[in-house]
Amino acid sequence: GKWHMGVNCKSRHDHCHHPLNHGFDYFYGMPFTLLNECQGTDDPELAKSLQDTYWLYTQMIILAVLTLLIGKLTNLFSVKWKLIICLVICGLLYFITWFSSYGFTKYWNCILMRNHDIIEQPMNLEKTTSNMLKEAVSFIERNQHRLFLLFVSLLHVHTPLITTEKFQGRSSHGLYGDNVEEMDWMVGKLLDVIDKAGLKNTTFIYFASDHGGSLEARRGNAQLGGWNGIYKGGKGMGGWEGGIRVPGLVRWPGVLPAGTVINELTSLMDIFPTVVHLAGGTVPQDRVIDGRTLLPLLRGTVQHSGHEFMFHYCGVFLHAVRWHQKDRGAIWKAHYATPVFQPEASGACFGRGICPCFGDGVTHHDPPLLFDLSQDPSEANPLSADTEPLFNTITRRIGEAVEEHRSTLTPVPQQLSPYNNIWKPWLQPCCGTFPFCWCDEENNKA
Repeated sequence: GKWHMGVNCKSRHDHCHHPLNHGFDYFYGMPFTLLNECQGTDDPELAKSLQDTYWLYTQMIILAVLTLLIGKLTNLFSVKWKLIICLVICGLLYFITWFSSYGFTKYWNCILMRNHDIIEQPMNLEKTTSNMLKEAVSFIERNQHRLFLLFVSLLHVHTPLITTEKFQGRSSHGLYGDNVEEMDWMVGKLLDVIDKAGLKNTTFIYFASDHGGSLEARRGNAQLGGWNGIYKGGKGMGGWEGGIRVPGLVRWPGVLPAGTVINELTSLMDIFPTVVHLAGGTVPQDRVIDGRTLLPLLRGTVQHSGHEFMFHYCGVFLHAVRWHQKDRGAIWKAHYATPVFQPEASGACFGRGICPCFGDGVTHHDPPLLFDLSQDPSEANPLSADTEPLFNTITRRIGEAVEEHRSTLTPVPQQLSPYNNIWKPWLQPCCGTFPFCWCDEENNKA
């Protein structure tokens, strides 16, 4: 499915970020993310506001060239041809530089790989759902007689909400609901294969989302990014509950009791130590592992999650910290930074398309905004020293936990630096002779 970690570091074929270089034995899916551009829509998703700015400057250059040209030809003012030619060349270079990054996103970004080989560029979204499902089913069938780990990162329910004709109009909740219905059907198909292979009682299955609904994803008045209920905020917001609180579903018949609801806070980082535990291994001892195995909690041998504190980041910036004060049964959350909503009371950043993590789009809080999530899960009523007698004690303890946490961090290169985010032709995966990167190996074989 969707890997979203990229492919190369220094050359087109080094595959340093590829799944096969990070512990996986087989890969089928997208090395990047799914964007509106993959569907050929007129509503670009990648750096939309930046593209608008680039296009505005391009139009200004074109206008300047036309003005100088008309002035030269009509003798309205004296200008050298060298200046006009120089401006035309600079304008073309400027246009090519930014348009090569964004104008060809469908060809550069929307690709499908099997192991190290590109099999579709650009990918055929109409067949992606069936291809992904077919590959996952095939993997289970090939490995049913030995231990296996199958990680399926579905393209559902991500904009542009690819939904096959069979499921369009099935839901009363529009295209998003249709997409959820199709995802549910796909998961059901995978469970059927596991059951028919006789693996039902020996297979641990974990299903969860990676974040809350994207509130800014809209087409006209239609909401395309889901709904977060009573929780404030959404996708891309590192602190508000609407961006980070999602349910998890677990199935392991014969081992885990059915129908159990566990109201404890866990993390997707817990998957790693859980899988290591299941496989009979031990997690690395030479570093801090932030995850905790879920098995004692799921089996009921412990009543509380292994997490006392959870640190919620937006990019590399710590926005909020959660403290489960187990002796009181309280769950406190302190916000050190929150996004500035546009419009102010909208609960989202419609003006920007996605909420920023730093800069003028963020409000810093000192003392932090404090909420008692056990009483106020929608984070509507911030506490203060006047309304909460333990306010200073709680914020001080959370502050100490932040310092302890930061002492465990090792500095790494900034992934989201401007240089790391510009398109680099020499790293571009290409199934042909660059820049002619078009292929459809799947259909050619068929």
